[in-house]
Amino acid sequence: MTAHVSHSSPQTRRSQEFPPSALVLGIESSCDEMAAAVLRGDREILSSVVHGQAEVHAPYGGVVPELASRDHARVVSEVVATALEQAGLGAEELDGVAMTAGPGLVGSLLVGLSFGKAFAYSQGLPFVGVHHLVGHLVAAEVGGESGKNLEPPYVGLVVSGGHTALYRVSAEDRPSVLGETRDDAAGEAFDKVAKLLGLEYPGGPAISKLAQQGDPKAIDFPRPMSRRPGLDFSYSGLKTAVSVELARRGGLDSLRPGDRADFAASFEAAVVESLVARSVRAMRLEDSRRIAIVGGVAANRRLREEMTAAGEREGFEAVFPPMDLCTDNAVMIAAAGSRLLARGVRDELSLEAFSRVPLGDAPWRDPVRPDETSR
Repeated sequence: MTAHVSHSSPQTRRSQEFPPSALVLGIESSCDEMAAAVLRGDREILSSVVHGQAEVHAPYGGVVPELASRDHARVVSEVVATALEQAGLGAEELDGVAMTAGPGLVGSLLVGLSFGKAFAYSQGLPFVGVHHLVGHLVAAEVGGESGKNLEPPYVGLVVSGGHTALYRVSAEDRPSVLGETRDDAAGEAFDKVAKLLGLEYPGGPAISKLAQQGDPKAIDFPRPMSRRPGLDFSYSGLKTAVSVELARRGGLDSLRPGDRADFAASFEAAVVESLVARSVRAMRLEDSRRIAIVGGVAANRRLREEMTAAGEREGFEAVFPPMDLCTDNAVMIAAAGSRLLARGVRDELSLEAFSRVPLGDAPWRDPVRPDETSR
């Protein structure tokens, strides 16, 4: 299946004023999900399609970049066409296109970015590159009942397979980093520990499911960075602690029935306690009343429960996106892109993909000052 593309001149529609209820196609391909979505404005979701690759990467216990980009190239046209079909729209009815430009796996990013630029050019549509983490933060504002009232300023916790960081989100400026991981991201640690425990990929859901059968107090794993000031995270040492304890007990094959569940529950408890403790500290320092928890690990049941409980104790509200907007998706990219396009931000065909881009330092157009020219 391929998306229908009309032959309107690339210049005829680019100069038109961007309407508030614009129809925006979003494309996300930063890692191992190829996704497309259509939004009206920056909050009304008309369609959302996600093609995952769990079966592709499962034999390796983690994402293989080359395999990810090849699969993206195979399905991108079909995924976009399906998103348009679900929205009941033709390509000629769209007002703009938004694509993830970074950070992520460059090969994967290039597939979605190249397709999006070609698609937009063929239709004469304005397009814009979106920072992946900005998309995740916007997801909390787009989806769910609590998110409908979420407006800056607030604290954002991005916690996923590639990112773990706290941000100050304001209406006047770009998000700024309050603290971030010094090594492994929390989701990355989940994947690595799942592999140590012989669980399937992706590791987060597998550990969470097994943890429900175990005792979170069975093994006293360290709480990373708990005795250090500041708001940074660290999970490499925790992963090592699991490996060392496993070896001390003679390896995976030597575990008694129920031990593996105790490992999972104790590890999950350590990660969640670290995330919640750092978030509470951030809320106190920022004197904030709302925190948005986004990214794949935001779907973790224990994290949702303990962050919500901490908010009730401390006097702040914890806002989570719906489960389907926690992991990588194109709704968040379309929403963030719609806001940029509405401000007058435009990118050119020279827009490139970048693997590592701190928020606010993206080498494409400044997302806050659209009057500046592309860098």
